[in-house]
Formats: sequence, structure tokens, C-alpha cells
Amino acid sequence: MSLTDRSYIIQLSIIGFLAIFSTTISKNPVLPLYAASLGANDTIIGLISAISPFAGILFSFPVGVMSDHLGRRRMLSISGVVFLMAPLLYLFVTDPLMLIPVRFFHGMATAILGPVISAIIAERFASTKGERIGQYSSATLYGRTMAPIAGGLLISFFAITPGLFRYQSVYLAAFVAGLIVCFMIFRIPEDRKGIGGSLTPGIFIKSLQVFWADCRLRSTAYVDMTTYFIFGAFETFLPLYLVSIGIEVYLIGIIFAIQVLSIALTKPFFGKIADVKNPVYQIMAGLMLLGLSVFMIPFCSDIMFLLILSLLSGLGMSLSTVATTKYIADIAKREEIGASMGALSSIMDVGHSSGPFVTGIIITASGYAAGFGMALILAVITTLYFGIMTIRSTKT
Repeated sequence: MSLTDRSYIIQLSIIGFLAIFSTTISKNPVLPLYAASLGANDTIIGLISAISPFAGILFSFPVGVMSDHLGRRRMLSISGVVFLMAPLLYLFVTDPLMLIPVRFFHGMATAILGPVISAIIAERFASTKGERIGQYSSATLYGRTMAPIAGGLLISFFAITPGLFRYQSVYLAAFVAGLIVCFMIFRIPEDRKGIGGSLTPGIFIKSLQVFWADCRLRSTAYVDMTTYFIFGAFETFLPLYLVSIGIEVYLIGIIFAIQVLSIALTKPFFGKIADVKNPVYQIMAGLMLLGLSVFMIPFCSDIMFLLILSLLSGLGMSLSTVATTKYIADIAKREEIGASMGALSSIMDVGHSSGPFVTGIIITASGYAAGFGMALILAVITTLYFGIMTIRSTKT
């Protein structure tokens, strides 16, 4: 890889790290605390927290289409401006309901950034796209991991400060990170001009039809939706389950850290494997490993077994998600890569949003074993569907 390419992926990774750091520090742990201090009840806090992913569901696909036609750099520039402006809006909130549009606006930044950068990497690093996607994804995970720690430290440091500044200091930190992101985005050269043409509603409909008509693209999107459905359930209900069996809170943090670190450390390696081996088998193995490890959680109470299951779930996610992005880039038409990455991101967000809701209903009705058991059932069904669709497309 040339020095230019090395510098390029490093720059994209720094942007990803700071961008996800900025959005995550704006949410964890400050958002519910800030909303409560403004008078929000639990229902309002839940609504505020849930609104951001809807921006991804609504905007990732249209943004991907627009990046194909208008150019990647133009869409990245829009996300950079949102990353810059959104943290400042939190400072002017006087009513908790005002946080709903602010969170939605902030969610637009990541809805644009993710699919566009995935498309950029897929085009620029054709022979090593899996490894480079893994490197970028790992950088975003490091940002997601460090942000809550930094946010918690800021809140604690300014705890004796009167008024709301203890919380507002966190959003000032998010602004600084967003400022650097915006600056770096505007320094990225335009590698590929858009294909041009007028952006009529028919263009968006046609791109969606092209994506949905390809059973490989469609089934791969279902894999990511199932993966993030399981992950959403895992991150929401694992702490509640562990507390119910008497696990100390600090150990719960370690269990989560093991999962995040296993994903971040292995994604470049698994991406490199996806570059030289058929990613289909990696996708299937990863999803099954994730589903099986989450299914086993209610049957374990020993901390060592729980740490192992957390590690295995992280490895499953890492195996699958880096390979799905690479596989989409391989099979999508060149002029539709942005649209395909956007569709993948939107469908993934559907799974991430619905996972906690559906699993919560099941746990309420039938307990944790049934709720976590859904992970294995969905993993088996989706893996079979993905395998059948892939085999069918190969024969035709």
C-alpha cells in the first residue's frame, strides 16, 4: 500500500474515531442525566434516547443514493457541518422535549457518515477493502468505548459547579471533536465524481428496486439486521439479567468491555481474511456464533463463563459485520455502491432499534431464557435463508 493510501485510511479512521466519540459522548452517560435535570420522566427519557437511530433508518439509503450521483465528498461535508453544529444545540435546550429534534439532527451526522465512508473505502481499496473497512470500524469502536469514560470524568470533575454546566461541559467536548471532524473532512480530496443526473424520486425508487431484486444483497442486509437485533437486545438486557443474578456492577462493565475490545481488535484481521477467502462462510459462522453465545447467557452464572460468552459474542459480531460490508461492496454495481451501503445501514438500524423492544416484550412475558433464546432462533433462520439465497444466485 502506498504512502498516499496509508495516509488516506489513517485520516478516515481518525475522522471515524472522533465522529463516533462525539456522538457517543453526547449520549452516554450524559443524555439521561441531562434530560432528568431538565424535568424529563422515564418515558420522555426513553423517547429521547430512541429517536437518534430513526435518522439512520430514514436517511442512510437516500444519502447513499445521493453520494452516488452528487459525489462522496459533498455528502461527507454535510455530515461534517452537522457534527460541528449539533453539540452546540444541546447548550440552548431549556425543555427536555427540545432534546428530541436535537437528537434526531445529531443522528443525521452518523446516518450520512457511515455508508458514505464505507463506499469510499470500497472504491479506493478494491483488493483490500475488507481489511480497510475493519481498520476504520475498529477506530469507531475505540471512539465509542472512550466516550462514556471521558463523559463520566467530565461530569464528575464539574460536579460542584452550579447549574447545568457539569452536563454542558460534555457537549462542549463533543463540539471540539466535531470541529476537528469537520476540518478533516474538508481536507479529504474528491476521489470520485458523482455520476450526475437529476435526483428525481424515480432515481431513489430505482436504486431501491435494484438492491431488493438482488437476493444476495437482500439476504446480506437481513444478516446485518439480525446481527444488530441480537446486539441491541444484548446491550439492553444483559445488565438487567446480570444484576438479577447478583453480579457486581463493576464486573458488568468488564463483561461489556471484553465484547467491545474483541470486536475492535479482530475486525482488521477478519477483514483481511474476507479479502482472500469467500466471505459467505465467514458471515454464516459469525452470525451463528453470536446467536449461540447470547442464547447460552441465561444458563450461566459463573463470571468466567460469562466473560467467555461475551468474548465469543464479540468475535461473532466481528466475523459477520466486517464480511457483510465487504460482500456488499463486492456484489453491488459500481454506480450503486453508495446506495447499497446506505440500504445496508438503514436495514441494520431497523434491527438495532427493534431488538430491545421485541426482546423486552418476550422477557416480560416468558423470562430471560426465552428472550435470549430468540437470538439463536433468528440466527438459525437468517443463516439458512442467507445460505439458500447465496446458493441460488450462484446456480443462476
